[in-house]
Amino acid sequence: MTQLVLAGVIGALFALGTFLVLRRDVVRVVWGVVIISQAANVYLVTMGGLGGGVPFLPDTHGGGHGGAVNVTDPLVQALVLTAIVIGFGTTAFALVLTYRVYEEHGTIDMNELGDSA
Repeated sequence: MTQLVLAGVIGALFALGTFLVLRRDVVRVVWGVVIISQAANVYLVTMGGLGGGVPFLPDTHGGGHGGAVNVTDPLVQALVLTAIVIGFGTTAFALVLTYRVYEEHGTIDMNELGDSA
C-alpha cells in the first residue's frame, strides 16, 4: 500500500512540475524544474529501499540471522542528498538570473522576452 501511495505522489509531482514548466512565466518554469528534480529524488530514494534494518546491527527480532535481512541502500541516500544540495544552488542561481532579466527587460513573460530579442 505504501508503494502505491508513493507512486501516486511521485506521479502528481511530475505532473505538477510539467504543468509549471509549460507556463509563460520564467519563475514558474524555474519552480517546475525544481519540482521535477525533487520528484526524481523521491523516486530514487524509493527505489533504493523503503524499509529495513541497519546493515551492521544484529537482528534482535529472533530471526536467527546474524544481521538485518532487508536493509536500505545508503549510497542512494547519499547521492540524493548531494543532488538536493546541488539543486538548491542551481535554483538560487536561476532565480537570480530571472531577477536580472526582469531588471533588464521589465518583464519575465517568455513571449514578451522573445519578441524583444
